[in-house]
Amino acid sequence: MSAEDQKAVPSPTLLPAEQANPAEGAAAALAPGTTGEGGKEITKSAAKKEAKRLEKLAQKAAKGPTVAQGPKKDKAEKKEKKAEAPVEEWVNTTPKGEKKDVSGNLPAGYDPIQVEAAHYDWWNAKGFFKPRYGADGKPLEKGTFCITFPPPNVTGNLHIGHALTISIQDALIRWKRMQGHTVLFLPGYDHAGIATQAVVEQRLMKTEGHSRHYYGREKFLEKVWEWKDQYQAKITNQMERLGGSFDWDRVAFTMNDSLSKAVQETFCIMHEKGLLYRANRLVNWCVYLNTSLSNLEVDQMALTGRTLLNVKGYDVKEKFEFGVITSFAYPIENSDEKIIVATTRPETMLGDTAVAVHPDDPRYKHLHGKFVIHPFNGRRIPIITDAITVDMEFGTGAVKITPAHDPNDFECGQRNNLEFISLMNDDGTYNENAAPYQGMKRFHIRNEIIKALKEKGLFVEQKDNEMQIPICSRSGDVVEQILKPQWWVSCKPMAEEALKRTRAGELEIKPKTSAGDWIRWMENMQDWCISRQLWWGHRCPAYLIKYDGEVPDTADDKNWIVARSAEEAEAKAKEQANGRSYTLEQDEDVLDTWFSSGLWPFSTMGWPEKTADVEHFYPNSILETGWDILFFWVARMVFFGNTLTGKMPFKEVYCHPMIRDAYGRKMSKSLGNVIDPLDVVTGQNLQKLHNDLRMGNLPEKEIAKAEDGQKKLFPKGIPQCGTDALRFTLCNYTSGGRDINMDIGRVEGYRKFCNKLWNATKFCLFRMDLVDLSGVRQQSTFVPNASPLPTGQEGLVEKWLFHKLNIASASISKSLEARDFADATNTAYQYFLNDLCDVFIEATKPLFESNASEASRLSAQNTLYTCLEGGLKLLHPFMPYVTEDLWQRLPRRQGDKCETIMLASFPEYLSQQEFPEAAAEFDTVVECIKAARSIVGLYNLPTNGKTIEDKITVIVQAKNQKQRQLLESQESIIIGLTKGCGTAKFISDDSEVPKGCGTEFVTSDINVHIPVAGKINASAEIDKLQKKEALAQSNRGKIQKIVEQPNYETTIKEEVRNSNADKLSSLESEIETLRLSIERFQSLL
Repeated sequence: MSAEDQKAVPSPTLLPAEQANPAEGAAAALAPGTTGEGGKEITKSAAKKEAKRLEKLAQKAAKGPTVAQGPKKDKAEKKEKKAEAPVEEWVNTTPKGEKKDVSGNLPAGYDPIQVEAAHYDWWNAKGFFKPRYGADGKPLEKGTFCITFPPPNVTGNLHIGHALTISIQDALIRWKRMQGHTVLFLPGYDHAGIATQAVVEQRLMKTEGHSRHYYGREKFLEKVWEWKDQYQAKITNQMERLGGSFDWDRVAFTMNDSLSKAVQETFCIMHEKGLLYRANRLVNWCVYLNTSLSNLEVDQMALTGRTLLNVKGYDVKEKFEFGVITSFAYPIENSDEKIIVATTRPETMLGDTAVAVHPDDPRYKHLHGKFVIHPFNGRRIPIITDAITVDMEFGTGAVKITPAHDPNDFECGQRNNLEFISLMNDDGTYNENAAPYQGMKRFHIRNEIIKALKEKGLFVEQKDNEMQIPICSRSGDVVEQILKPQWWVSCKPMAEEALKRTRAGELEIKPKTSAGDWIRWMENMQDWCISRQLWWGHRCPAYLIKYDGEVPDTADDKNWIVARSAEEAEAKAKEQANGRSYTLEQDEDVLDTWFSSGLWPFSTMGWPEKTADVEHFYPNSILETGWDILFFWVARMVFFGNTLTGKMPFKEVYCHPMIRDAYGRKMSKSLGNVIDPLDVVTGQNLQKLHNDLRMGNLPEKEIAKAEDGQKKLFPKGIPQCGTDALRFTLCNYTSGGRDINMDIGRVEGYRKFCNKLWNATKFCLFRMDLVDLSGVRQQSTFVPNASPLPTGQEGLVEKWLFHKLNIASASISKSLEARDFADATNTAYQYFLNDLCDVFIEATKPLFESNASEASRLSAQNTLYTCLEGGLKLLHPFMPYVTEDLWQRLPRRQGDKCETIMLASFPEYLSQQEFPEAAAEFDTVVECIKAARSIVGLYNLPTNGKTIEDKITVIVQAKNQKQRQLLESQESIIIGLTKGCGTAKFISDDSEVPKGCGTEFVTSDINVHIPVAGKINASAEIDKLQKKEALAQSNRGKIQKIVEQPNYETTIKEEVRNSNADKLSSLESEIETLRLSIERFQSLL
């Protein structure tokens, strides 16, 4: 790992920051029989021969990481490395759905593929993912907790963003399940209308050379269903491999029969309530896909000036001009005068129906109420006044108005009762209203218009214009605004209701930045076009009634029958016709995908039926999703939930960050930075990453660009990291920000942490006499106590560890409640690595020596068992596989019938495990050890001394007699946890401190000294100490200045004054310690 990677991983708090390294530490050395991650097991006979030597290595390595002493040449580098024998690939032999047998020897090292094998199928087969109910069939006493998984689109494989979603949501689900709630994690998939149709059609064009029209609607839909089944299976495999504990018996798909019924019911209810209506309004139109688009499906391409672009559907060699603004003149009727207007879309002038000026603009007051003459069709166009549309300071102060092709002009046209002239056919050609250019394609007309204006002397100029052009995110085509009769949802009243309920506390949105976005969107809500001119999706349950001899207006709501079935539509039509002859035709359009996914929280529960799931799990507990779809999806769910069920669909919305690559760029296939999470789990070489690019629809030019991006990001491919490391990393990244810059190196760091878990647990089992140092199973009489609670016989360090487990348990639950996943993972990491491995295992070494009492040994074993199991449980929500695998290898307490760690009780605060005094005392010991390590690192002292004289002597100065006695009682621990230490001495008076010591201040009564005379540059050390002293003096001066202010005692709160007094006392002690240290070093000169 690079230095940057190391900084990204939490560093053990026991170590000085410069020594911390997630890849190298005490836990990694706790099982010295390990030959490496995933290595072969050492034979039983070999393990016995080396047992004594390995134990010495374990004891030595567990004292802590070596202090950096500068780079050394590795002898192995001088010799040619021997070729390693190929490691036989491990094969999973556990039958699908059966429990993996882990009763044998522990593998030498952590292998994620081996560890993860078989567990998921067993969990699922045993029904562990299903909600648990009481004997009465009702939810458990703790209540319910439900998440309906945001349905991924069946367009392709999941990406790393989906892995983040699963990691966060499954962590919450597993945590709540372990806490004893009735938990439901409901999986499903979204048909993703336009996205799936587009990707299938592109694939067919690439592989078979045909569009959907070649096959026809029915045959094409068969191919889409084939695609859906293929990719749903791939997505399901990814969801399972990532450890999501979904109830697969409840799996949903937005086009299943039950969810389709919910869609029909919603359409009808909304229409009956007057919230869904038919109207001819502007929509985003993709010519290439021949459909309207939601705003979400429109990207904005920023241009700084004149740019030539190829447009989808035109010859690839053909380029069109964008990023310019064209000015031209309209001649005034019956006058030689002209009025100049400007546009970025000259072709739309064929649909102009007004020229607008500001009513207060003196330049044009004489033209109010007059007309201009269209130069190509002779149409009289009124000059109108509109203070909303026109800014008289911008440009010429005159604006051409094209109501049928621009949203601002549309509103202007409605305000001024203008004519709406539609120019464009669905295929991008212009119609008869565009004479003399009818039949021509839109951007060819652009060129012809400019040419004709020049010929007529009406062209004024063209200038570079910084602008954005709308691009279809599915096809890359330039999006147009056109008038279309469509179905619309009236959103404003629903937005007002949502805002009212949000402010009343019915919905909480986290983090606060997203809450602010939510309020702004709700206050500026517009109506929603739900019609899509596609074949894949839910057809609108609306039927056009055609009376014989009449041509119905398809924009008029009165000409449509909205019904739940064709039979119901026929009955309604018959009643409406009142004897007249008619035919019914169902709307060919399908509904926007967000319409069906907006019902997800309750349609998946069986709504509109009154099911047990609706009763127990609706509203959902939380919606966890990306902030980028807060408006597009979350708003729809809230609208439908309130309107159809009378309830908010969930109590909380948590918006996770967006994942970007290591350089902060948005994930994009063309950049080659899109990551398949399974590539991180299993590892992937660069060539395979290249090959995967060709499985999609990228053109060859884009593939070459993507391959280059992959070479830069993953020059050696993606290393095998395993699911647990990936999940833990993603949760640890989630700290409330809006973006994550994903670095695979950080995942590697946590992969090494998994190896530490493995080796540390193996060493703990060795301490329990269950295995030898190489992991070979042993006959043992150890059975953990029936109760996990302390017995009262525990020593100081055992009480300390119980207290640390208590703190970690409460802290993690508190962090998860607050959705602070970074803090939760850091706490679990620190507890296991620092408290359990780095301190407790080494500190209890004397309790396992031959001269220790059986009672103290057994007490230490039980404490170790309880706190090891507790640590695995704390990590389980984030690391399900390795914790299950290791937990299954632990012995069970008498009466413990729990089959899996995922149903074990999550550790919680227990008053019986609260030992604040003992914890404070041992924390003092730990602080002394940290101080000693700091001196060793600061002075770069050698730690490889062979004799007592060569080894480090730690001198602990405790001025308080009680503290001195405490520290003396922990002598062996201080020696054991200070690298290179051979002796510890304890003193009280300053006069007892030898000259030439390096000193670290611990408290006002405790200092730690290590003799460094002859091993360091005294002058340089004096300079360091004087700088420290100057800083301490400066800090003391600042506080004294505050304390000496007039009326300090009466104007400053007592707690602040007490705090300042404590700081002054501490600083004065520190200054005195530094002064004495300087004197000692000066005596060496």
